[in-house]
Amino acid sequence: MTAGTTVLAPDGTEVVLGEIGTRVLLENSRVRVWEVALEGGEAQGWHLHHNPYVVLCLATSPCHMDWLDQSPARQLSETIGGSVYRPVSPIHMLTNDGDAPYLNRLIELLDLGEEASGAPYEVAEGIEQGSAFEGVGEVPTKVVIDDPDVRVQHVTPDAGESYTWRTGAYPALVVDLDRTTPTVTYLQPGETYTLPAKPERTNGFNLVELRYYAAG
Repeated sequence: MTAGTTVLAPDGTEVVLGEIGTRVLLENSRVRVWEVALEGGEAQGWHLHHNPYVVLCLATSPCHMDWLDQSPARQLSETIGGSVYRPVSPIHMLTNDGDAPYLNRLIELLDLGEEASGAPYEVAEGIEQGSAFEGVGEVPTKVVIDDPDVRVQHVTPDAGESYTWRTGAYPALVVDLDRTTPTVTYLQPGETYTLPAKPERTNGFNLVELRYYAAG
């Protein structure tokens, strides 16, 4: 990470880089999960990503992204439960242009970036390749990212409903989008996770599958 590093803007101004998120929620040798929280009108500091990353939206507000190299700003329009997958990118900062809070979960994919640990990845024999929900029929899911590297599903159980999900032959994360229980759970290949039943319908869950480990 480069937080605290001083860089020069095109006009010669010195800029001290900040962290890419507000706080770290989970970290291991494979992923680092940040919370990014911005109140209305608040701006994140200039920062640089060294690893590809997935962004999961929990609370939305109009935002824009500025680039230190003075490239045109990018306007962002995210939806709760939606997700984007981004490669590493030039130094930038995010500003919440609206009045409502903006909140996301940002998952750094360490093994695809500069912070790869080099730890070998092996799958035990007998683990099925694909993930699946166990013991139920149709589940209210929507695929929001379907990339060779990452697959993200958005699941929205009705009040009182609970489903058990089994990962495939690669790690995965379950991200609760309910802001009252903002948990992030990392699962090993073949592990199961039961989505907790909620007394009321919430924003649901994102299931993030790290499919790049399935190659070969």
